[in-house]
Amino acid sequence: MAVLTRAAAAATDDTDAVVIGQARQEPERFATVFDRYYLEVHRYATRRLGGSLADDIAAETFLIAFDQRERYDTARPDARPWLYGIASNLIARHQRTEVRQFRALGRVDRFEVAEGHADRVAVRLDVEAVRGQLAAALAKVAARDRDVLLLVAWAGFSCEEAAQALEIPSGTARSRLHRARKKVRAALGGVDPTVNGEDND
Repeated sequence: MAVLTRAAAAATDDTDAVVIGQARQEPERFATVFDRYYLEVHRYATRRLGGSLADDIAAETFLIAFDQRERYDTARPDARPWLYGIASNLIARHQRTEVRQFRALGRVDRFEVAEGHADRVAVRLDVEAVRGQLAAALAKVAARDRDVLLLVAWAGFSCEEAAQALEIPSGTARSRLHRARKKVRAALGGVDPTVNGEDND
């Protein structure tokens, strides 16, 4: 029994490709991929579409991934781009909802607060103002450009990983990222909060 326990513990350290490969014969192994990425994919869907659709998007992402596990390229050890690609395709079906959400966030007025928390309130107001402006700017970015930008900015993908997730050439992903960032910078007066320090445009 101890041997099985050690083997099971070691299996949790397997790459995604190994787990998915095993899940072809042992479907219950796919639960490892679900456990690794469900919350992450759910958070991404929430940021894109809001909480009301995130549950459905995340659940459907893993249902599709499970159904397509036979076709997963096991030469790719990391399943994140594959899963986010599925999620991005599902999110694209709700493009109008996403744009409406960004526009609504862009219109949110600054909230009023009681006196006595001046410094904390000032910081919060600044954050809320930038968030609204960013949301309004994102609503104006073309959907395919926005997909690349948000995979890089919100999911922490490299441009190459975003290209892999969206099944487009790396050069195309770079062009889309550049266009999206240019539009966001123009809308925010030269500031681009989507640049994470490592990935400058």
